[in-house]
Amino acid sequence: MARVDQNQRRRRGTGLLALDEDAAYRGYTLFAPLTGTGEVYLIDLHGEVVHQWNLPNRPGRHARILANGNLAYNGVLPDEPALFPMWHKYRGGLMQEITPDGTVLREHRDPLQHHDAHHYGDGRILYTALEALTGDAAAAVRGGVPGSEASGQGGDTIWADTIVEVDAEGNTTWEWKVSERLGREDFPLHPDYAREHYPLINSVLPLADGNILASFRSVSAVVVIERATGDIIWRSEPGVVSQQHCPTELENGNFLVFDNGVFRPRWDVPFSRVIEIERSSGKIAWEYHDPARESFFAPFMGSAQRLPNGNTLVTDSPAGRLFEVTADGYLCWEYIVPFFGGYSEEEVRKLFPSEPNAVFRAYRYSAAELPWLNR
Repeated sequence: MARVDQNQRRRRGTGLLALDEDAAYRGYTLFAPLTGTGEVYLIDLHGEVVHQWNLPNRPGRHARILANGNLAYNGVLPDEPALFPMWHKYRGGLMQEITPDGTVLREHRDPLQHHDAHHYGDGRILYTALEALTGDAAAAVRGGVPGSEASGQGGDTIWADTIVEVDAEGNTTWEWKVSERLGREDFPLHPDYAREHYPLINSVLPLADGNILASFRSVSAVVVIERATGDIIWRSEPGVVSQQHCPTELENGNFLVFDNGVFRPRWDVPFSRVIEIERSSGKIAWEYHDPARESFFAPFMGSAQRLPNGNTLVTDSPAGRLFEVTADGYLCWEYIVPFFGGYSEEEVRKLFPSEPNAVFRAYRYSAAELPWLNR
């Protein structure tokens, strides 16, 4: 053990850093450390763990509480091949609904699932997956670093996204494929991105009108897909978001987005922000960034949740930093995840050799949403 801890994030201190009880939204915060072995924590405003699940599979991104009080958990299927170097970093494949005492009520498996899986709560699941493009179909993808395709499937391969919806029995009831529906000229990969994965859908969410909200990270676009036709009927204006994550629909119809800020046009210093995009105009209606912009920068992952009192819970994922801000940008709660660990897969450890405390998303719930919690 080194005399000085070489992990900067751990060395700076963990746990509760800030709390203004008069300003913070009262409730409990849920998160699943990405390098854990399957732990999901529920903490109170003081950072005390009030409930914990110990599951047999590490998280394939995140967990969420359903309206019925159960846990929707996306885990990693073990012993799957690495389709490309980053695959083990964000793949999942195991989508489960679990009771507060850890009993698995049902599950759906798809080894090609990655990033997001939205559990409706009645057994239906909407999730992101992959299919292989080769030959002319791969060559038609624009942009990216030349020669950086994946090497599987007998040649140069681009893994393209699909969006799948299944019913409670696991039958596919709706499917949307980038290969069939996305205009390559309209959505080119950023020139500094590898061509192994296109366009990297990191979020899918059903909207109130039944259409699908999706985030395309590697082309910096948030889109709405019309369920009935598969057409893209709305997209964010070019330059509004940069390598973003986790768009959600607000009660007023606007979209809340974690805007990572990698390769942001017209800015020479990178920084992250959370923005509310007015759907009708495409303009930014609200924005939070740190007063010192450069001190809040998450190059990958991240999420934001608008809370019932108007505050916003933000997940600075790579830093394991969860914080809450009011509508006027006042930080009223801050917590650093104290659980560090290394990725178990060799391919990921080569890319991320440190022991991060990263989480993909965190969610805040009121006591009324957790009737089984004995507090």
